[in-house]
Amino acid sequence: MTEIELVNVFTHMGRGGNPCPIVVDASNLTAEGMQSVARQFGHESGFVLPAPGHDSDYVFRFWVPRHEMEMCGHATIGALWLLATKGLLSGEQVRIETRSGAVTGYVDRENSREPSVEISQPVGKVVDLTRAEEEDVLSVLKLSRRDLLDLPVQNAVTSRVKTLIPMKGERELNALVPDPAQIEACCGRIGSTGLYPYAVVHQGERRFEARQFPKSSGYPEDAATGIAAAALAFGLLKNALVERNSERITITQGRAMGASSEIRVRLGFADSRPVGCLLGGSVARAESHVLQL
Repeated sequence: MTEIELVNVFTHMGRGGNPCPIVVDASNLTAEGMQSVARQFGHESGFVLPAPGHDSDYVFRFWVPRHEMEMCGHATIGALWLLATKGLLSGEQVRIETRSGAVTGYVDRENSREPSVEISQPVGKVVDLTRAEEEDVLSVLKLSRRDLLDLPVQNAVTSRVKTLIPMKGERELNALVPDPAQIEACCGRIGSTGLYPYAVVHQGERRFEARQFPKSSGYPEDAATGIAAAALAFGLLKNALVERNSERITITQGRAMGASSEIRVRLGFADSRPVGCLLGGSVARAESHVLQL
């Protein structure tokens, strides 16, 4: 029997967030068993395994209904939050091995009743799409250049490539109703794992809104996508939509789904050169299930 705990990650004012099934002891699960969990719940799911050596504290694996993922930000945060609430962490800094590389988790248990979790992401790479690729994206989203800010459509990556589309406003952003099959085909052509249109909410306060249409996760939209938000932060920096400092960037997501979420990113710099970021958000426990897998 396997216990699966459902948490909501990146909640906004205690609500919304991205539902995420977590197994804090997946040492007896096969790959097929992990995928079965993702299929039964219909969400990105996280699995905690013991580390094989001394270079890390844990191995985390991530599945969506259709395939395994290299990295999932909200599942990582949710798993660390659960481990902290159960008293299973030996310290406030946790070394995690994922299929996309090493991730460091930072868990603060002193400043609030609930653990506060941030995870590291490497420095982002942002590349403008070609004119043909941009036209492909706009066609799939049923947009014209008039619907966008005077900024490029870009592929950005910290752990997984996301396509950043600078919408003119929140109204245009939340009116999008794309076809998932067309999204999957377009992402395949442009080398992306999801389209991430975004809008400026308040530039001075570093607040933005976004939506995530994944390539092939088995569902049409995500309520909160940490890895995409991290990639977006570097896109905002490159496009001069945020100043070059480590103040919090807040990205809301999921409003069109009725599940408003809040993702927080802090860029890191060394001598004014970006070196990575910290990704965080609030977590709420939902329910537990015990399944035979």
